[in-house]
Amino acid sequence: MAEWTESDLAAVGTVLEARLAELVELGDRTRADRAPVQLDQSKVGRLSRMDAMQVQAMAAETQRRREAEAKRIETALARITAGDYGYCMRCEAPIPRKRLELNPAAPTCIACAG
Repeated sequence: MAEWTESDLAAVGTVLEARLAELVELGDRTRADRAPVQLDQSKVGRLSRMDAMQVQAMAAETQRRREAEAKRIETALARITAGDYGYCMRCEAPIPRKRLELNPAAPTCIACAG
């Protein structure tokens, strides 16, 4: 594996930070979708309330996935700072550069991910 230069790491850090900001923004914009559903039947019919509950559940799961991705990104940024970026967190082998180009927050090599 080719060594990561300082400019390579800076570029990866920029991409990761931009994605992290995007995840935060998306979470903020969809906060209302995750809010508790009103149970007042005079305002919302039974089917509409069921639809709203489904939207709420889907939004909550989407947010959970965003938070998991954000944790992976924060970990990758910490590895860049620590000088450990590009190495598998399980076996410590180099992660192929192509894998990191596709997913800069990948914490493991392909063998350990499988």
